[in-house]
Amino acid sequence: MTIPRLRGAALATVTLVAVGSMVAPGSADAAPGDPAAPRYSAGAASVGDPYFPDEGNGGYDVQHYDLNFSYDPATRLMAATATITATAMHDLDQFNLDFRGPEISSLTVDGHAHDFTRDGQELVVTPRPKLKTGQAFTVVVRYAGVPGLITDPDGSIEGWVPTDDGAFVVGEPQGTPAWLPANDHPTDKATFRFTAKVPEGLTAVGNGQLLSQQTRDGWTTFIWDSTEPMASYLATITIGKFEVTESTTPSGIPVYVAVDPRQVAGSAAAVAQIPRMIDFFSSTFGPYPFASTGAIIDRAPDVGYALETQTKPVFSGSASVGTMAHELAHQWYGDSVSPERWSDIWLNEGFATYAQWMYTEYNGGASVSQTFNSSSNYGRAPSSSFWQIVLADPGPEDMFSNIPYNRGAMTLHALRGKVGDDTFFRILREWASSHRHSHAATADFIALSERASGQDLKAFFDVWLFQKGKPTTW
Repeated sequence: MTIPRLRGAALATVTLVAVGSMVAPGSADAAPGDPAAPRYSAGAASVGDPYFPDEGNGGYDVQHYDLNFSYDPATRLMAATATITATAMHDLDQFNLDFRGPEISSLTVDGHAHDFTRDGQELVVTPRPKLKTGQAFTVVVRYAGVPGLITDPDGSIEGWVPTDDGAFVVGEPQGTPAWLPANDHPTDKATFRFTAKVPEGLTAVGNGQLLSQQTRDGWTTFIWDSTEPMASYLATITIGKFEVTESTTPSGIPVYVAVDPRQVAGSAAAVAQIPRMIDFFSSTFGPYPFASTGAIIDRAPDVGYALETQTKPVFSGSASVGTMAHELAHQWYGDSVSPERWSDIWLNEGFATYAQWMYTEYNGGASVSQTFNSSSNYGRAPSSSFWQIVLADPGPEDMFSNIPYNRGAMTLHALRGKVGDDTFFRILREWASSHRHSHAATADFIALSERASGQDLKAFFDVWLFQKGKPTTW
């Protein structure tokens, strides 16, 4: 995500297949008189992330989401079928999905209609027959209506945001359940396919590769396929009137860019540099982690931020060169390597901000050291409130303030000075490669930095990550 978030009549059907358990099971019961019988319990209703206590679920691990839907901007009605594939991680007699979307008309598990209840964002499913450990299963949820907005602790909005010609679809950190039942936490990644039917003249742009586009009877259907694992908050299927260009980077990566005609002039410089950015970051951080890249530049004035949706960052207004670099750097740090808990957000935003600083220097602008020492960064007075929040635990109200961004980037630059360029860039490349298409925590990065440098960095990270106040010695 990019500052200025600083975040100061249709029927839908969803099919879920779940696999694996993210959280320890609840209480279990065995069949009377048969000690060898499977013990069943409910999957946990949360993964236990303190920033968003209701987010995510336990007992299964999603493998794939397949959402087939229609959307009419004139009525804002959504009609969809979603298929999600997964595996049970323990014997389940109940499991939850995160869903705040429209009214559900039916739900099936492996083709059998099943009972369900809704409690806040929790969609509680009671499968019969029960699910055994290791069993793959498919859930189909049918729902219809107007998908909604989610307001975050900092007052910003996300979810399915209607625009004057479609919808701007963003999900960080909790917006995807506004339109898709999901295991909505970065620790459960899955592949995605979207089949989107929209009025002729509009374009639906999703993650991954465009498999087909067909117009019939006044509607156009787009099929997008994302074959690499993705956190649900990084999913998008943004709809509107777009000018589309397709190209490749010098290294051969396909580039798909969709720009609202009103944003073309203001975004031209940023769009032109996408191939150069991808190749620069690839040479610095290691191979680009996905099969395609691009951008979606829309007009959503009520949103006010950009987001690193996987393979195609979305922008709510014209894209600057710096913002484009930030969001594309997230493809390595935030998308491929996602945070284990939302308190680890500096691993996303600090890394992308530092990459933005490096690209600015590479592009002939201020050096990284100059940016580090500027009045917006280390040049701030020790009394500034900027230094009074713990970077490694900023809280949900400040997780998209400039603290994880700027202080996160400063932490990396200070580390670079501490361990030297060769070791520092080896750390960045190993971080991207060892956690590729997975997730990791602050403790993992500290361990990697100490291992790669051969130094005891406890005092360094303590002052930069875990203490309030402006660091003076490290």
